[in-house]
Amino acid sequence: MRKITFSEATREAMAEEMRKDDTIFVMGEDIARQGGIFGQFAGLPDEFGSERVRDTPITETAIVGAAIGASLAGMRPVADMHFADFLGVTMDEVFNQMAKIRYMFGGQTTVPMVIRAPDGLIRSAAAQHSQSIEAWFNNIPGIKVVAPSNAADAKGLLKAALRSDDPIIYFENKDLFSKKGEVPEDDDFIVPIGKAAVVKEGKDVTIVSYSIMMGIANKAAKKLEAEGYSVEVIDLRTLSPFDKDTVIESVKKTHRLLIAHEAVKVGGLGSEVAAVVAEEAIDYLDAPIVRVGAKFTPVPFSPTLEEAYRPKMEDIIDGVKGMF
Repeated sequence: MRKITFSEATREAMAEEMRKDDTIFVMGEDIARQGGIFGQFAGLPDEFGSERVRDTPITETAIVGAAIGASLAGMRPVADMHFADFLGVTMDEVFNQMAKIRYMFGGQTTVPMVIRAPDGLIRSAAAQHSQSIEAWFNNIPGIKVVAPSNAADAKGLLKAALRSDDPIIYFENKDLFSKKGEVPEDDDFIVPIGKAAVVKEGKDVTIVSYSIMMGIANKAAKKLEAEGYSVEVIDLRTLSPFDKDTVIESVKKTHRLLIAHEAVKVGGLGSEVAAVVAEEAIDYLDAPIVRVGAKFTPVPFSPTLEEAYRPKMEDIIDGVKGMF
């Protein structure tokens, strides 16, 4: 194990898999010339050249459309979106083509491609460059959605995605790129898609989270533990399909559930997790399920308003205490 940043972990994952499989290539805006807007592709153009690390025009529709075509022709493309918000431009390609082609052709072909999508709040990036939109894609059959919260999972999930024959959207929170964490040195280290991690065991309440909110959830759990609450914390890691078995088993033990994410609370992934638990484990609940998420408004530019918009550790702590 050694400590590297989230960004370095994704770069390692790309390089290791590109060395093993020459069908993998990456394309997007400014990734060769600039190394990616967050430095996540730095060094790859020097090793793999302009054929496999491609700068594109500013057209997300063409980037995703070309990736779909390349995947159908036997390649394993990685399409970089610069900002996750720009996925809105690509929706026809994503939900009518990428997600459905394998099904419509009866499994005669696969679409082994990854869309990398930096998301989340960071430094007043405002309404069109700050959103967490993962819940949109959880409603589309045929796509897998992942969202790592730390450097190790960033590497392991990306390597798993690059080896998968399914189309995968890989959400990587912008505020995590510079965060360091311990990462195994094993070139074959992967994190299985579809499997959550119980990062802390407890017996009084279950907190489920993912991506940037995991750090906040862990801090909340420590504060709650100091006040006598035994908190179990689960990192979903994969959002679609989410690991409902791990969540339900935890709820059966703790009898209480809180779900926290940076995305807006209304219609967020927490709603789906809450609904599944209500359907399959309501008899085990001793208190109403609590959801913590952002305000239902476009992301503000003003630093003060952005901070008011952001879900906080205190929201988690108050939500847990309210169950008792």
